[in-house]
Amino acid sequence: MTYSMVSHLTCPKCKETYDADSIQQLCVCGSPLLVDYKLDEVKKHVTKDMIAEREQSLWRYHELLPVKGVVNKVSFEEGMTPLLSLPALGRMMGIPNLYIKDEGMVPTGSFKARGAAVGVSKAKELGVQNLAMPTNGNAGAAWSLYAAKAGIQAHIVMPEDAPEITRKEVSISGAQLYLVNGLISDAGKIVADLVKEEGFYDASTLKEPYRIEGKKTMGYEIAEQLNWTVPDVILYPTGGGVGLIGIYKALLELQMLGWIPEEKLPRLVAVQSEGCAPIVKAFDEGRTESDFWENSTTHAFGINVPKAIGDFLVLDAIYQTNGCAMAVSEEEIRTFQRKVAMLEGQFVCPEGAATFAAAKKLKDRDWIKEDDEVICLNTGLGIKYPDAFDVEVKTMEPFERIRL
Repeated sequence: MTYSMVSHLTCPKCKETYDADSIQQLCVCGSPLLVDYKLDEVKKHVTKDMIAEREQSLWRYHELLPVKGVVNKVSFEEGMTPLLSLPALGRMMGIPNLYIKDEGMVPTGSFKARGAAVGVSKAKELGVQNLAMPTNGNAGAAWSLYAAKAGIQAHIVMPEDAPEITRKEVSISGAQLYLVNGLISDAGKIVADLVKEEGFYDASTLKEPYRIEGKKTMGYEIAEQLNWTVPDVILYPTGGGVGLIGIYKALLELQMLGWIPEEKLPRLVAVQSEGCAPIVKAFDEGRTESDFWENSTTHAFGINVPKAIGDFLVLDAIYQTNGCAMAVSEEEIRTFQRKVAMLEGQFVCPEGAATFAAAKKLKDRDWIKEDDEVICLNTGLGIKYPDAFDVEVKTMEPFERIRL
């Protein structure tokens, strides 16, 4: 039995197929490519009981990942993050069955490590020597560090106001760091020039097919951690949308394998900031693609993406699961970052806090029911955003009077 049961790549728009053993970027029609597997073979040779006996990392699902040679695996044992009940916060929100899938626990402190692990491993297998990508911070940090381990030179372009710690992670890894006075969309234009002029491998969101494969393992883990069932609702902070697309892809693959019930999928919710909500606007208008969001701004930096190349895949996942898209304010994000910490002792990132704010709004509208099992994805450590909110400091004056 091979390490991977990858079959080929398929364009979700025009259905053109591509070889998974050579470097591929976008389809000729401009669409991202998705990875297909020999699911009938997986079904014959792999069982849920076998999975349970394997290493506690995302590589436990290796037949359903695209890396064929185990020698090419670049890993820091990422994955299998905690799925934790939040009883105090759940009571406050009126959602007793509230859970957090905490991606801050993976290497590099964000869920981006999943995409980097699989994406860099496949790049190594394909013989890539230089890769380039735009980033809002965490993805660049993760890909830089994994590329360093793989012996690949990374070229990272990010907005100059990206979180300082992510800039330092990129720099210390030995990657080439470029800062742009603009948004991730502006960084993307510079990467496109690097790719064209230097022939670098384009590791931009969904411009290579394998980042999504790492991120889809969040969906596998949720199902396994719930004893191969699924929750009623999954809320995901959505910028480029790769995580939400990946979770949906994972759930469909699990259904085809017969590992989760066919009659139910969780309602998927794309969460955005009111300052950058192209997916929400498109959903509200019943459209299948989004428009570029002008003058986008949010302190939840990871979801400040004015136009996602995979927007049609995000919207399709929402529509197919009877989900929705929800925008929350900057004040609501900050409020729930504090509430999660004060009630549950977890310092979540602003993007993760946005999912809790959205869950509260959806519960208030009765879209989320009291008996629903609800999972919010926290995509990174709060400590990676030290400037996300002001610190409240109490005066020492009363204690000084006691001492006197």
